[in-house]
Amino acid sequence: MGILNKLFSKEKKETLDQGLEKTKQSVFGKISRAIAGKSRVDDEVLDNLEEALISSDVGVETTLRIIERIEARVARDKYMGTAELNTILKEETAALLAENNAQNVTDFDEDLPCKPYVIMVVGVNGVGKTTTIGKMAHLYTQAGKKVYLGAADTFRAAAIDQLVVWGERTGVPVIKQQMGADPASVAYDTLASAKANNADVVIIDTAGRLHNKVNLMNELTKIKNVMRKIVPDAPHDVMLVLDGSTGQNAYEQAKQFTKATQVTSLAITKLDGTAKGGVVIGISDQFKIPVKYIGLGERIDQLQVFDKDAFVESLLGMG
Repeated sequence: MGILNKLFSKEKKETLDQGLEKTKQSVFGKISRAIAGKSRVDDEVLDNLEEALISSDVGVETTLRIIERIEARVARDKYMGTAELNTILKEETAALLAENNAQNVTDFDEDLPCKPYVIMVVGVNGVGKTTTIGKMAHLYTQAGKKVYLGAADTFRAAAIDQLVVWGERTGVPVIKQQMGADPASVAYDTLASAKANNADVVIIDTAGRLHNKVNLMNELTKIKNVMRKIVPDAPHDVMLVLDGSTGQNAYEQAKQFTKATQVTSLAITKLDGTAKGGVVIGISDQFKIPVKYIGLGERIDQLQVFDKDAFVESLLGMG
């Protein structure tokens, strides 16, 4: 059985259900109030549903797109009972996510398009960036891939130390220099070492500062340019890690990072214990960047490949 199948085993679905429980209860409460006392979907129900979704961190633009799709269904079907609304909401939300699902490598068992496959991970401090890298390293290693990690967040000693700990936990080499070293130099050393040792995957951690977008842009561009001296088309994936529990703040971070560099995928963490899981739908829709992974807890096995249907079912399912 491949890693992907394991990820969507019954146990993994239960983890997803539990992780999204707070969001589900919050959304469900709001939707229940939106349709209270109504037997059919009318303008008032749709207005109330719109308010419920916006207040669940789905975001204004995405909510309006979902409502428009539901309105089109109501107009086409002429009559729609409120009992059908949940099914329609699930279908239209999943369809919206599918439009942004231009994934490349999503399963740790997949054949990589190149070797080494280089992933540059970006995101502000505290979003779970280094933890996500450690969990990815674990899953790639479990799938038989040879992984190298690069500690290019040289701005904080704690970031280097944390990555080294994850390297030890997962049995993966970590290439590092001292705090304050040139991040591009660390990235160069990591790729050189990975290539010399026939590694399959390289994951580069980067500093998470947003105080000056121009500096961030310059730093990330420099890292990319230096990596290309070793692997001409690196990085193959620029993954932005966002903390789902911050709700609207995650949108702002996504906006800043997508302006600073070309982001090709998203990992959204800390969805367990928050009522803001709707942010996954909004960010995926607004930025047209596929969500690859979601974090549902601290354990090493609590990073899941994002499955839009399973996510929508856990979030909006009646069960």
